[in-house]
Amino acid sequence: MSKIKNDILIRNKRASFDYELLDKFQAGIVLVGTEIKSIRNSKASLVDSFCFFANDELWVKNMNISEYFFGSYNNHAPKRDRKLLLTKRELQKIRRMTKETGFTIVPTKLFISEKGLAKLEIAVAKGKKEYDKRESLKEKDDKRTMERFMKR
Repeated sequence: MSKIKNDILIRNKRASFDYELLDKFQAGIVLVGTEIKSIRNSKASLVDSFCFFANDELWVKNMNISEYFFGSYNNHAPKRDRKLLLTKRELQKIRRMTKETGFTIVPTKLFISEKGLAKLEIAVAKGKKEYDKRESLKEKDDKRTMERFMKR
């Protein structure tokens, strides 16, 4: 088998700013037709997407995978709900963690694995308060300033 070049990495930068990420999991995604081709062309977005449980299965909602340009009538719906593939033990752990108030499941990264499969990294997260967000911005700014002075 030949190694597949996997430089596709789509991030949800807003998630790490709005949430405190506690525990991360890698999940497979059930895709149809031309969706994988659009992901390989980096035509996907995780902005405003979230995960939810339905019938003991984990689903991702509002994940945008743009229509494939050469897809013709076989194209997919860009914002449909997609099922995530995790083990039963991982699903139980995630469900236990999100039972507490204030916790949610947020997609953080979409990437192509070494085997050529689309994977979604999800995180169980707790929402940050406004003052926590300001503190994060201060730390980021201080770090940038320190790096600037170190280069001189």
